[in-house]
Amino acid sequence: MKTNVKALVVGGGAVGTAIAYHLAKAGWDDVMLIERDELTSGSTWHAAGLLPLFNMSYATTHIHQYSVDFYKTLEEETGLNAGFAVVGNLRMAQTQDRMDEYMLYASTAETCGVKYEWLTPGQIKERWPLIRTDDLKGAIYHTEDGYINPADVTMAMAKGARQRGVAIERKWQADAFHWNGTHWEVTVTKMVEKGGNLVPGDEQVVITAEHVVTASGNHAQRTAKMLGIKMPAIPVEHTFIVMDQDPELVKYRAEGNPEHPVVRDADSQSYAREERGGWILGIYENGAPARFEHGVPDSFRADLFPLDLDRIAEQYMAMTERVPSCADSGLKDDFNGPICYTPDGNPLVGPAPGLRNMWLAEGFSFGITAAGGTGYYLAQMMVDGEAEIDMASLDPKRYSQNWMTTEFAARKNEECYDHVYVLHHPDEERPACRPLRTAPAFDRQKAKGAQFGFVNGWERPNYYGPLDASESFDHDSRSFRRGGWWQYAVDEAKAIREGVGLIDATAFTKHVVKGPGATAFLDWFTCNKLPRVGRINLTYALTSAGTTRTEYTIVRRGEDDYYLVSAGAWTEYDADFLRKAAADKMGEFGYIEIQDVTNQWGVFAIAGPKSREVLKEVISDADPASALSNKRFPWLTARDIELGMCPVRAIRVAYTGELGWELHHPIEMQNYLWDLLNAAGEKHGMKLVGARAQNWLRQEKSYRAFGTELGRDATPAEADLPRFIDLSKDFQGKAEMEAKGIRSKCVTLLIDGPEDADPWGREALYDGDTKVGRLTSGGYSVVFGKSIGMGYVSPELAEVGQKLKVKMLDRLWDAEIVEDSPYDPSNANIRVDG
Repeated sequence: MKTNVKALVVGGGAVGTAIAYHLAKAGWDDVMLIERDELTSGSTWHAAGLLPLFNMSYATTHIHQYSVDFYKTLEEETGLNAGFAVVGNLRMAQTQDRMDEYMLYASTAETCGVKYEWLTPGQIKERWPLIRTDDLKGAIYHTEDGYINPADVTMAMAKGARQRGVAIERKWQADAFHWNGTHWEVTVTKMVEKGGNLVPGDEQVVITAEHVVTASGNHAQRTAKMLGIKMPAIPVEHTFIVMDQDPELVKYRAEGNPEHPVVRDADSQSYAREERGGWILGIYENGAPARFEHGVPDSFRADLFPLDLDRIAEQYMAMTERVPSCADSGLKDDFNGPICYTPDGNPLVGPAPGLRNMWLAEGFSFGITAAGGTGYYLAQMMVDGEAEIDMASLDPKRYSQNWMTTEFAARKNEECYDHVYVLHHPDEERPACRPLRTAPAFDRQKAKGAQFGFVNGWERPNYYGPLDASESFDHDSRSFRRGGWWQYAVDEAKAIREGVGLIDATAFTKHVVKGPGATAFLDWFTCNKLPRVGRINLTYALTSAGTTRTEYTIVRRGEDDYYLVSAGAWTEYDADFLRKAAADKMGEFGYIEIQDVTNQWGVFAIAGPKSREVLKEVISDADPASALSNKRFPWLTARDIELGMCPVRAIRVAYTGELGWELHHPIEMQNYLWDLLNAAGEKHGMKLVGARAQNWLRQEKSYRAFGTELGRDATPAEADLPRFIDLSKDFQGKAEMEAKGIRSKCVTLLIDGPEDADPWGREALYDGDTKVGRLTSGGYSVVFGKSIGMGYVSPELAEVGQKLKVKMLDRLWDAEIVEDSPYDPSNANIRVDG
């Protein structure tokens, strides 16, 4: 057994073997995989093996698509048949809402190159007469996927890995991880059989590895404890049953008909596929419990839980109605086993928080589908420094170590399981474990009709509905088109364009960077010039591949004292990157102090033509009339001011593109400031405004947002932000950014779309019949009275006036590229004096 390797993969399921295979394929010739039991003995062995391409996530769709394509190549390479039955995947809809969901998904599929076709109920019945279709609206059909044998595909990847030099060691358990400053020292114990259980033996070895990847599946909580971190990967029970033969199905196949596709009846929370003349029925029901919240018992190996027939009775009966010929088929076998989940259903893939060269690949609810693609893209991250797609949405640090708990993860994972087949509206907000993190003004906002969204654990107003709204108002307002909330957001956006609005931006991430090395560090860390004392700059930190890692507003409070503001959804993601980069450069630049002060400062953003008038009412200054003038408080500057009794770090900037200020205030004074501003704003008609209107308004100004236009698959130059890139200095990722050139370019489009819908930022862009790009943001423009969007297109098409088409609701709609900042392109409104 090797004791010194380049990379150690912990876990021998489908995900772990795929990672080991792809690391070796990417050129690392010293890779080892250890498995505490036998390969596939975790969730892999009892997985149903389905390969659903359907996913609303851009990154996850790419991962699934790669897996489906990759698995088809394994037999030629390894000689092992992975058992891939390419029968297709039929996803049926009983309602128009479900068809709308499929049409939105289809737009995402097109941006990733996933093929699909639409079928009417009549066409379904003609192809597969055993399926009852009289209650269906239609279906989306994937012809290229189907199902695979999980054990066979894992063994094929393991053989391919061995052929590429990977050492695979079974019956070795990782029991301790120690970082010695340059490498990981992993203590592993030989596992032995004893009375049918697998227990640690006496033999122990320490493996030194430059990199470690954990793919421990159901054992993720044990792994997290050993690493001293938290991760919300906890299993939930998942049931599928095997039915006895269906005589009509046997007859149908005997007549020479092909195998049925995987049949997904989303509105009945189930899937089915053929199995030796009968059916396998898998169910995503309400009430399935989380298991192993604090770790897997030593006695649990390749085991299952007792079947709870009462819990799945409704879905079972729905199956007998969907395929009436199976109504008399008996129950042949059942599988009720643990499948690992995360609160949002996406796996945790990427660097572990706070640790060097420790990579997580945990929390796979669709592990067989995701294994191949995860191996491919994670290997790119490890070997090349970055993947070719933006993997930020899967980053483990999207769940902060500061607030994520076992109880939160378990309850949210149960909700996520229950929501697998719930309609996934783009404006969906799930209710479990909420409210959790609330700013002081939460109750005041709720009393004003605020309908909240969940952002990094925070409750943030999405919009303000009616004061007497029912508990179900937001849920009932959701839609794949313009939901019941839409008019409220329109009114809020108009208020900022025409009067004044107040936005709660407390969730913003805030860091203090100071010390003797702070200036030199930030100058290297970001691509723009640093601001002078008292001023601010917008800038970007780049990845080692030259793409955009983080967007910052930097406020310079002193020669070596900086206040950094970044996106609220990415606090730990930004903090981890910032701290690790500073630690790497401290020897070169001098001492650098990093403080996460997010929870110490609340933020209200006041914006609109009347915003100065509201603030004049409450500012405490020797000359209140001039305190907010261009002379004393110019655009893109920061000042310490007093609003009533509240000390405020005011920044003259507005994400909405209107005259405005961000008011950073001590969090304990938030309610006082809220009441003060609302009282002063009443006579000026000030309106409370939520995040959805703000998102529309920033698109009218072509302001890029991190996680949409800005990400790790595009450079700031490709985002078309030359004014924020100082090429006269050296900065992290500069050479790589320049080497990439302009592969695609960010543009703003006005769209003549349907009367009852706007784009969501997931849609494909066409030039004639040719796909030329995709939207990354979408919404409605109150200024132009039509849909608006931002996205990326081929550089040669990124010209003002270029006519394109946007795919929405399965139709192509006219769109035109407009100048950046189509609203107030000269920024006259932002700079207005008074």
